[in-house]
Amino acid sequence: MPSREAVRILAELLARLTSARAPAGLRSLGDIAARMLGEMSGPEKALVDSLADESERRLLRDCAAALREVADEPGDRLLHWDLHYENVLAADREPWLAIDPKPLAGDPGFELLPALDNRFDALETLWRFDLMTEVLGLDRERARAWTLGRVLQNSLWHIKDGEWELDPDQVSIARSLLAR
Repeated sequence: MPSREAVRILAELLARLTSARAPAGLRSLGDIAARMLGEMSGPEKALVDSLADESERRLLRDCAAALREVADEPGDRLLHWDLHYENVLAADREPWLAIDPKPLAGDPGFELLPALDNRFDALETLWRFDLMTEVLGLDRERARAWTLGRVLQNSLWHIKDGEWELDPDQVSIARSLLAR
Protein backbone atom coordinates (compact mmCIF):
# COMPACT_ATOMS: atom_id res chain seq x y z
CA MET A 1 0.00 0.00 0.00
CA PRO A 2 1.36 3.47 -0.82
CA SER A 3 2.73 5.36 2.17
CA ARG A 4 0.30 8.28 2.00
CA GLU A 5 -2.72 6.00 1.91
CA ALA A 6 -1.32 3.98 4.83
CA VAL A 7 -0.78 7.14 6.89
CA ARG A 8 -4.37 8.25 6.34
CA ILE A 9 -5.73 4.82 7.33
CA LEU A 10 -3.54 4.81 10.43
CA ALA A 11 -4.66 8.33 11.38
CA GLU A 12 -8.34 7.44 10.98
CA LEU A 13 -7.90 4.29 13.05
CA LEU A 14 -6.03 6.23 15.71
CA ALA A 15 -8.81 8.84 15.81
CA ARG A 16 -11.35 6.09 16.51
CA LEU A 17 -9.21 4.45 19.17
CA THR A 18 -8.38 7.66 21.03
CA SER A 19 -11.97 8.88 21.02
CA ALA A 20 -12.55 6.72 24.12
CA ARG A 21 -11.65 7.78 27.63
CA ALA A 22 -9.15 5.39 29.20
CA PRO A 23 -10.56 3.07 31.86
CA ALA A 24 -9.39 3.56 35.43
CA GLY A 25 -6.27 1.72 36.47
CA LEU A 26 -4.23 2.02 33.26
CA ARG A 27 -0.68 3.26 33.20
CA SER A 28 -0.67 7.04 33.01
CA LEU A 29 1.25 9.16 30.55
CA GLY A 30 1.64 11.67 33.36
CA ASP A 31 3.62 9.13 35.39
CA ILE A 32 5.71 8.18 32.37
CA ALA A 33 6.44 11.84 31.55
CA ALA A 34 7.46 12.55 35.16
CA ARG A 35 9.78 9.54 35.13
CA MET A 36 11.42 10.65 31.86
CA LEU A 37 11.93 14.19 33.11
CA GLY A 38 13.38 12.78 36.33
CA GLU A 39 15.81 10.68 34.32
CA MET A 40 16.99 13.80 32.50
CA SER A 41 17.97 15.41 35.81
CA GLY A 42 18.61 12.43 38.10
CA PRO A 43 21.32 9.75 38.19
CA GLU A 44 20.43 8.55 34.68
CA LYS A 45 21.48 11.97 33.34
CA ALA A 46 25.05 10.63 33.29
CA LEU A 47 23.96 8.13 30.64
CA VAL A 48 22.58 10.91 28.45
CA ASP A 49 25.74 12.95 29.03
CA SER A 50 27.82 10.03 27.78
CA LEU A 51 26.27 10.07 24.30
CA ALA A 52 29.05 10.38 21.74
CA ASP A 53 27.52 13.33 19.88
CA GLU A 54 27.01 16.67 21.66
CA SER A 55 24.24 17.60 19.20
CA GLU A 56 22.35 14.45 20.26
CA ARG A 57 22.72 15.36 23.94
CA ARG A 58 21.36 18.83 23.12
CA LEU A 59 18.54 17.28 21.09
CA LEU A 60 17.43 15.20 24.08
CA ARG A 61 17.53 18.28 26.31
CA ASP A 62 15.32 20.05 23.74
CA CYS A 63 12.93 17.08 23.70
CA ALA A 64 12.78 17.19 27.51
CA ALA A 65 12.08 20.94 27.43
CA ALA A 66 9.19 20.39 25.01
CA LEU A 67 7.83 17.56 27.17
CA ARG A 68 8.06 19.74 30.28
CA GLU A 69 5.68 22.22 28.61
CA VAL A 70 2.84 19.65 28.39
CA ALA A 71 3.63 17.13 31.13
CA ASP A 72 1.21 18.68 33.62
CA GLU A 73 -1.70 17.95 31.23
CA PRO A 74 -1.14 14.30 30.26
CA GLY A 75 -4.63 13.63 28.87
CA ASP A 76 -7.15 10.89 29.56
CA ARG A 77 -7.65 9.14 26.22
CA LEU A 78 -7.14 5.44 25.63
CA LEU A 79 -3.83 5.09 23.79
CA HIS A 80 -2.56 2.06 21.87
CA TRP A 81 1.10 3.06 22.49
CA ASP A 82 2.47 1.03 19.55
CA LEU A 83 0.24 1.79 16.58
CA HIS A 84 2.25 1.56 13.39
CA TYR A 85 1.72 -0.02 9.99
CA GLU A 86 2.75 -3.52 11.06
CA ASN A 87 0.16 -3.49 13.86
CA VAL A 88 -2.81 -2.86 11.57
CA LEU A 89 -4.57 -5.74 9.83
CA ALA A 90 -7.33 -5.86 7.24
CA ALA A 91 -10.42 -7.55 8.67
CA ASP A 92 -14.04 -8.47 8.00
CA ARG A 93 -15.81 -6.94 11.02
CA GLU A 94 -14.00 -3.60 10.46
CA PRO A 95 -11.94 -2.50 7.48
CA TRP A 96 -8.84 -2.24 9.70
CA LEU A 97 -8.00 -3.60 13.14
CA ALA A 98 -5.23 -2.51 15.48
CA ILE A 99 -3.34 -5.37 17.13
CA ASP A 100 -0.74 -5.65 19.89
CA PRO A 101 -1.85 -2.69 22.04
CA LYS A 102 0.12 -1.50 25.04
CA PRO A 103 -2.79 0.35 26.75
CA LEU A 104 -2.00 3.71 28.27
CA ALA A 105 -4.06 6.69 29.46
CA GLY A 106 -2.85 9.93 27.94
CA ASP A 107 -2.73 12.52 25.19
CA PRO A 108 -3.14 11.26 21.59
CA GLY A 109 -0.14 13.39 20.55
CA PHE A 110 2.03 10.74 22.22
CA GLU A 111 0.79 8.23 19.62
CA LEU A 112 2.19 9.90 16.50
CA LEU A 113 5.86 8.87 16.52
CA PRO A 114 5.40 5.25 15.41
CA ALA A 115 3.61 6.44 12.25
CA LEU A 116 6.43 8.90 11.55
CA ASP A 117 9.21 6.41 12.29
CA ASN A 118 7.87 3.16 10.80
CA ARG A 119 8.44 3.10 7.02
CA PHE A 120 10.54 6.22 7.64
CA ASP A 121 10.83 8.82 4.90
CA ALA A 122 12.49 12.10 5.90
CA LEU A 123 10.69 13.92 3.11
CA GLU A 124 7.30 12.86 4.49
CA THR A 125 7.87 13.59 8.19
CA LEU A 126 6.06 16.93 8.34
CA TRP A 127 3.38 15.85 5.86
CA ARG A 128 2.61 12.78 7.98
CA PHE A 129 2.62 14.82 11.18
CA ASP A 130 0.29 17.45 9.70
CA LEU A 131 -2.13 14.86 8.30
CA MET A 132 -2.28 12.96 11.56
CA THR A 133 -2.86 16.06 13.67
CA GLU A 134 -5.55 17.20 11.24
CA VAL A 135 -7.40 13.87 11.18
CA LEU A 136 -7.19 13.54 14.98
CA GLY A 137 -8.12 17.19 15.55
CA LEU A 138 -5.02 17.77 17.68
CA ASP A 139 -3.37 21.04 18.57
CA ARG A 140 -0.13 20.88 16.59
CA GLU A 141 2.06 22.45 19.28
CA ARG A 142 0.85 20.01 21.94
CA ALA A 143 1.20 17.08 19.54
CA ARG A 144 4.69 18.27 18.62
CA ALA A 145 5.68 18.38 22.31
CA TRP A 146 4.25 14.91 23.03
CA THR A 147 5.93 13.49 19.91
CA LEU A 148 9.26 14.92 21.06
CA GLY A 149 8.53 13.33 24.44
CA ARG A 150 8.11 10.01 22.66
CA VAL A 151 11.49 10.49 20.93
CA LEU A 152 12.93 11.14 24.39
CA GLN A 153 11.33 7.96 25.76
CA ASN A 154 12.67 5.78 22.96
CA SER A 155 16.11 7.39 23.21
CA LEU A 156 16.30 6.82 26.97
CA TRP A 157 15.40 3.16 26.43
CA HIS A 158 18.17 2.79 23.84
CA ILE A 159 20.72 4.53 26.05
CA LYS A 160 19.84 2.25 28.98
CA ASP A 161 20.33 -0.70 26.63
CA GLY A 162 23.90 0.44 26.01
CA GLU A 163 23.51 2.45 22.80
CA TRP A 164 25.80 5.48 22.57
CA GLU A 165 24.18 6.97 19.48
CA LEU A 166 20.54 7.82 18.90
CA ASP A 167 18.38 6.26 16.20
CA PRO A 168 19.12 8.41 13.11
CA ASP A 169 15.51 8.32 11.89
CA GLN A 170 14.20 9.57 15.22
CA VAL A 171 16.91 12.25 15.32
CA SER A 172 15.70 13.41 11.90
CA ILE A 173 12.07 13.44 13.05
CA ALA A 174 12.90 15.40 16.20
CA ARG A 175 14.99 17.92 14.29
CA SER A 176 12.19 18.44 11.75
CA LEU A 177 9.66 19.06 14.51
CA LEU A 178 11.99 21.31 16.50
CA ALA A 179 12.73 23.40 13.40
CA ARG A 180 9.04 24.32 12.99
